[in-house]
Amino acid sequence: MSAAEPLFEARGLACIRAGRLVFADLGFALYPGDALVLRGPNGSGKSSLLRLLAGLTPRAAGELRWQGKGVDPTSEAHRARLHFVGHVDGAKAVLTVRENLQAVAALLGGSADLDAALAAFHLVPFADIPVRWLSAGQKRRLALARLALVPRPLWLLDEPAVGLDRRNCARLAELVTGHRQAGGICVVATHGDIELGDAFVLTFPESAA
Repeated sequence: MSAAEPLFEARGLACIRAGRLVFADLGFALYPGDALVLRGPNGSGKSSLLRLLAGLTPRAAGELRWQGKGVDPTSEAHRARLHFVGHVDGAKAVLTVRENLQAVAALLGGSADLDAALAAFHLVPFADIPVRWLSAGQKRRLALARLALVPRPLWLLDEPAVGLDRRNCARLAELVTGHRQAGGICVVATHGDIELGDAFVLTFPESAA
């Protein structure tokens, strides 16, 4: 990859859900250290774009490119390079915080850092508590802790600060900053509750549906 080549690029993307065109001819180019913020009202297409980038929603048109080469977003190779954090926290209620992170590490593979994941959102005091006893904010912190568990270059985050207090919003912003400084990239849907510095902004219009 040349220095002028984007790390992650979208060209002419279109998405149709339930027979409705959500967006069309959407594109961006992100280089190491970049962040793209998605803004707009609920239902405007932010979550649909994130799910498309993660290979969870099919494309109606367009292509994705990684290091200058076209990629299939449903492929194992693509999914192995990303973290996707959506609205659902995805934790097992009967397992402890530690056991949930261990299970995620086993699924993700690679070199996992359990201590770093627990420390990232101050989960060490809750490590051996079953998830069913956690508050909504603590469950959200557990979902976000996977970002520090296994290194991956592409983070796709759908309103990640929902349920977080000010201190943990700052922890999230610090984690994202460190990821970008290491050459990682982020695409984040947010209503402005997390500070992302010099991020690019893509604004979705009000849905006509």
